[in-house]
Amino acid sequence: MKAAVYYENGPPSVLKYETVPDPQLTPTGIIIKVEAVSIEGGDTLNRQGGALMGRPHIVGYQAAGEVVAVGAEVKNFKIGDKAVTTGFNGSHAELRAVAARTAWKIPGGCDVKLAAAVPVPFGTAHDCLFEFGHLKAGETVLVQAGASGVGVAAIQLAKRAGARVLATASGDERLARLKPLGLDDGINYRTHDVVQSVMKLTDNKGVNLVVDSVGGSTLQGSILSLAYRGRVSMVGAAGREPMRVDVGSLMGGNRTLSGVFLGAEIATDRVHNMIQQLVDEVANGSLKVLIDKTFPLAEAAAAHAYIESRQAVGRVLLIP
Repeated sequence: MKAAVYYENGPPSVLKYETVPDPQLTPTGIIIKVEAVSIEGGDTLNRQGGALMGRPHIVGYQAAGEVVAVGAEVKNFKIGDKAVTTGFNGSHAELRAVAARTAWKIPGGCDVKLAAAVPVPFGTAHDCLFEFGHLKAGETVLVQAGASGVGVAAIQLAKRAGARVLATASGDERLARLKPLGLDDGINYRTHDVVQSVMKLTDNKGVNLVVDSVGGSTLQGSILSLAYRGRVSMVGAAGREPMRVDVGSLMGGNRTLSGVFLGAEIATDRVHNMIQQLVDEVANGSLKVLIDKTFPLAEAAAAHAYIESRQAVGRVLLIP
């Protein structure tokens, strides 16, 4: 099969398009013929500095396509089904083998490209808001990096739950594209101080919950944007800066900082069922996936470079 691979960590240019051995089926797994790869933020971080499972290494968390092989112990998939899959590597390829437990059926009639972008970002956003963020109707949420995959999902899910939604992005055009999803107020972090803007928009009360996938110096701003008893769900390091926060700044307002990692519970019944519900809701149009741009799998390097330019709103896909 063909795959986008690399032999060492580094910038997008380390990615090469090569022929590699087909993946092997396990008794508890499935193999899909990949139709769409959703490039996740963790894919770019892993390419830059993550562990290599081999040389060459195939990066990638998430891909969807047609089931072409089913392990002997698998009961919930059959050949010909459409599925969206997750795993710690292996998405940037024509074929992908995963455990059936980290795959979800795509309902008939659903665009596979849309489903490809659901499990990690939508599941993460859901956990940040509800399982760990304890969001309630009537509260105010700040979504850092609102134009990211997690951001696009969090805006919709928070608005649907009855929250007021604020979000940050790097430009007014990007913020405008988020308005139809339920964004109430946008903050251009290139031209405005986020904490000051939040306080102005909330009459100096602050927000009840922040979803922060950026980390670094942004995380301190998230804490300072909180209301009394406010919560931060910290879910990533997209800013690629060291995590330096003054934890003492949590105490005065009885605030809470929670780390969220969907992968730690992705094989549990709770998360598996939650993600299947999200896939179904994208299929029936209740939730929207924004696909910013698609690239051929052979141009994975260009796709990664485009993501790192911070121009995208929503997901960038690779098509084998």
